[in-house]
Amino acid sequence: MKNILKLLFVSLIILPFSCHDSENVIDFANEPINGAVVRGVEVYTTEGQSLINSSNDESAFVATIEEQDVEDGALMAEIRMYVDFVDYTPDNGDASLRALAATYLPSDMYEGPHGLPRKDIVFTWGQMKEALGFTGGEATAGDLLKIQFELELTNGEVYGPNDAAGSILGGFFSSPYTYNALLSCDPAPGNYLVKMYDCWGDGWQTTNAGDGTPQSQGLEVYVDGDVRNYAMCSQWQPWEGTPDCTATADGYYAEQLVDIPAGSSVVTWTWINDYYAEIAIEVFGVGEFDATTGEWTGDMLYSSVGIGTQVLNDCTDGGLIPPGLLPISECAQ
Repeated sequence: MKNILKLLFVSLIILPFSCHDSENVIDFANEPINGAVVRGVEVYTTEGQSLINSSNDESAFVATIEEQDVEDGALMAEIRMYVDFVDYTPDNGDASLRALAATYLPSDMYEGPHGLPRKDIVFTWGQMKEALGFTGGEATAGDLLKIQFELELTNGEVYGPNDAAGSILGGFFSSPYTYNALLSCDPAPGNYLVKMYDCWGDGWQTTNAGDGTPQSQGLEVYVDGDVRNYAMCSQWQPWEGTPDCTATADGYYAEQLVDIPAGSSVVTWTWINDYYAEIAIEVFGVGEFDATTGEWTGDMLYSSVGIGTQVLNDCTDGGLIPPGLLPISECAQ
């Protein structure tokens, strides 16, 4: 299906990128640590949303990494950086591949403020494609990119993602070695249709605690810094404080149009907090209501489990929407 992302529970695999100094500094005062780590002192993408934009070869993974061993960097032989492409859109063939992207020697590093070797990295989508040997058509919005580091010491020991466990995980010992980003694209501009369902017929009452306090923000759409929230209000307890909550007469079904302006570059769709099985959504791509049939002309981009186009009167087929980023995208031509 054209420009349709497959169901990928992104919330379970996307590690957040931070745009500030990390607290990932090993403190050897607590207990002796054998081995070494490569940590991300500063790690982010230029899209700011754990995304790499496949429409822009300059879209990049940006990081400052720091190596530490029991001799404060003296044991470092080299750091290898890999790009691991995981194909979640196999309609155009499975191009999953892991490739070596760069090798950093001690002479490539500089001394950081703690006296440890550091390296500043800007790894663009164009460079990723070159490392993977992609010539065109292999990657699709919705695929996953993993940037992985592997450290080899002068004694031949090698540390990588499989070693990021136990005492080096959490707090000052964080060293994930792996950073994940979803492959996105410049979004198609226009109106997207969101169909909202509640099989109990009482709206998304979970968006309201009963005292006017929102419990959940429903569907969140981020458009180049503009954050919008969409929900279906309970007809008895309308969700106050947002203009995008659509109350209905029967509480089973509502529709909302989401306008993506021309020229937008970063658009994400996120489900906030709700696990309730009676709530479901369908999202359709750019289109309009057909004047004859009344049907929406855009392609379906996402559907949560169990809900079709009919309004349900019971909860035997209720949906379940995973919290976090949803695999929704339609690329501009």
